Amino acid sequence: MLLSEQAYQRIDRELTKFPDDQRRSAIMAALAIAQEEKGWVSTEVIEDVAAYIGVPPIQVQEVATFYDMFHLQPVGRFTISVCTNLPCALRDGVRSGEYLKEKLGIDYGETTADGLFTLEETECMGSCGDAPIMLVNNHHMCLHMQEERIDLMLQELRKEGESA
Repeated sequence: MLLSEQAYQRIDRELTKFPDDQRRSAIMAALAIAQEEKGWVSTEVIEDVAAYIGVPPIQVQEVATFYDMFHLQPVGRFTISVCTNLPCALRDGVRSGEYLKEKLGIDYGETTADGLFTLEETECMGSCGDAPIMLVNNHHMCLHMQEERIDLMLQELRKEGESA
């Protein structure tokens, strides 16, 4: 077992939402729980989740590789996803992404040398009226991300990273 007892308990709660013959329906939630705990989804985690749920590992692998919210390689403590789809792009999303790349000294798909930040380019997050949008660790949506708000976000995340 690779995950904590608390993680398996959370997966158990997800499994209760589905009939016994539909256990695969909990794969997405189980992967999210595992990633939240481990930071990314390794081959070993995929195999462990499959064994725990009772499905073939390929079913878990298919979900993990289909959704871009699952990280199949190690990432920084904070993953910042930048929407560059047309509505965000029209409202300076591309420019905000470029500013963030410059501030962090990395490109999309890269992690800062200190392991604190990974930067991703992402598809629409469904909040076009609040563009440009960024998402931190797949949980915290940041709205209207112009330069001053990006600076504040980075400052807060650095502070949180230091206190951990």
